[in-house]
Amino acid sequence: MLALALLLVGGAATGCGGRATTHHKPGTSHEQASGSVGTLLTATDATGHRLREVPAQGAPEVQLTVRPDSEDGWNLQLAVKNYRFTPDSIGGAALPGAGHAHLELDGRKLARLYGPWFHLPAAQVPEGAHTLTVRLYADDHTVWAVSGKPVEGAAQLTATATAPGQAGGHSHGESPAPAPAPTPAPEQADRTVAITVRDGKVSPAPARTELRRGERVALRVTSDRADTLHVHGYDKELVLPAGQEATLILTADRTGLFEVETHESNLVLTQLLVR
Repeated sequence: MLALALLLVGGAATGCGGRATTHHKPGTSHEQASGSVGTLLTATDATGHRLREVPAQGAPEVQLTVRPDSEDGWNLQLAVKNYRFTPDSIGGAALPGAGHAHLELDGRKLARLYGPWFHLPAAQVPEGAHTLTVRLYADDHTVWAVSGKPVEGAAQLTATATAPGQAGGHSHGESPAPAPAPTPAPEQADRTVAITVRDGKVSPAPARTELRRGERVALRVTSDRADTLHVHGYDKELVLPAGQEATLILTADRTGLFEVETHESNLVLTQLLVR
C-alpha cells in the first residue's frame, strides 16, 4: 500500500512526460492557466479573453507609436510601463506585469507581439484611415485590466494607394526596367509536415512530430481562412493567406516540446518534440 501511494504521488507531480511549453492539448484552444494575480472577472474583451483586474497603482501601461518605414509599411513601437514581455512562458500562469500583446487593425487581430517593436507590412493594411490597437495580456491569455477596462493603447494610421509599377521605387522616365532578380534556390528540409485547416478542424489530427536536434523541418500549411502560424519557443511566425499554401522552414536547434498553433483560430497544428 505504501509503495502504491508513493507511485501515485510521483505520477501526479510529474504529469505525462513533464510540463509542456504551453497548456495546450492538441486540437484545442487555450486552457485557463492557474494564477492568483489580481481578480479574474467574468467580463471578456472583444476576442473572448477574460479580464484580469489589477489595482491602478503599479498596473501595466502601454503607448503605441507608429512611424512609416522607408521601404515598406510602418514600424510600431510599444512603450510599456510596469510590464515585461515573456515569450518563453506563454501558456503558463499569470505573473505580475508580464505577458504579451495583441495587435488589432480596426478591431481585427493581426498578430501577437512578444516585444516592443513590430514591422507592419503595407500589404496587410487596406487603403484608407484605420485605428491600430495594442492590448496587454498575461501568460495565461487573460487580459490585464484596470477599472473593468483592458490595458491598451491606440494610434491612427492612413494607408494610401501606390501607383502601379512604382511600389518601393522611383520612375526614371524612359529608362529600361531592370532585369528581374534570379529566383533563389528553394531551401531544403530534412522533413516536411503537411497540414490543412478547414472549418476549424486540423487534418491530419494534431500529433507530435519527433526531430533530432539540428534537423530542418518544413511546415507546409493550407488554411481556408487568413491566419498566422506561430511556433512557440522559437518565436517564428508565418502569415497564412486564405486558401493558399504557405511554408515555414525551421532549424530545430533547441531541444524540448514546442507547439505550433494558429493565432486567430487558436488551434494546435502539431507539437515539435526535439531531442
